[in-house]
Amino acid sequence: MSTEQNMEIQNSTDAKDTAALEAILFAMGDPVETVRLADAIERTPAETETLLQALKERCQKEESGIQLLHLEGSWQLSTKKEYYEQLIRIARQPKKPNLTDVMMETLSIIAYKQPVTRSEIEKIRGVSCEHAVNRLMEYELICELGRLQVPGRPILLGTTDKFLRCFGLDSAEDLPVLSQVELEDFKAEAEAELQVQVPV
Repeated sequence: MSTEQNMEIQNSTDAKDTAALEAILFAMGDPVETVRLADAIERTPAETETLLQALKERCQKEESGIQLLHLEGSWQLSTKKEYYEQLIRIARQPKKPNLTDVMMETLSIIAYKQPVTRSEIEKIRGVSCEHAVNRLMEYELICELGRLQVPGRPILLGTTDKFLRCFGLDSAEDLPVLSQVELEDFKAEAEAELQVQVPV
């Protein structure tokens, strides 16, 4: 068999396996780990990653209404955000969560410090974070990651795949680096909030 014929067979196999990956991700809806996808098409994880990257690039073309998201070792098909307005006319999905300043500050601390406990968040902010944490969990932007192995075993919090999707991130490592000025602003806002809650 000639080299050209071998290449044609390989290209055909790659095309079929890529189509299979697309079908799996479409049917699943939720993120699927690379290892599971590799098992499904009987390829190595490295080969599967190569096919998925090619699929992701294909989805990035303007004429495609979907995108392939890479979320910390998992992959998920999702509608491109520029078509959200048209989508909700059919799906009637609720509006995006309305995040207050307090919730955004709490979410930021969790995103940058995860895994983190409530008491650690409150130590940074200087005020209670119970309401903000509860609302962020309702919005599925954060979740419990386990418990800290210390007396009392406090719950550890971290961000979710939904958080990554909402903020257009592939992983928590893609979070922008905070400047010292932004950190001081967080501190000043928390102190101002504390004065409002506990008047002198």
